[in-house]
Amino acid sequence: MPKGYVIGHITVENPEAYQEYIRRDTPMIAAYGGRPIVRGGTGEVAEGPDFARHVVFEFPDYESAKALYYSPEYQEVAKIRRENATSMIVLVEGV
Repeated sequence: MPKGYVIGHITVENPEAYQEYIRRDTPMIAAYGGRPIVRGGTGEVAEGPDFARHVVFEFPDYESAKALYYSPEYQEVAKIRRENATSMIVLVEGV
């Protein structure tokens, strides 16, 4: 079964408030079987819109990635991200 991925491109506008999002989403990601593959670090936008931060989380399967993202608990925490950052989040099935 192919793995699932949550990929985020983010520019944080309020770093202090954004820390609460990270603190709360990290255990949720783990609870759905997710693990960080990329979480920040040096990056370069070669094409497209420029975001300052890039994250990739790998899940056991696509359904687990979707279950996390659409869960009411995550959507509540995602409000913090939306209020303190500009982001694009993509759910992807691996090969």
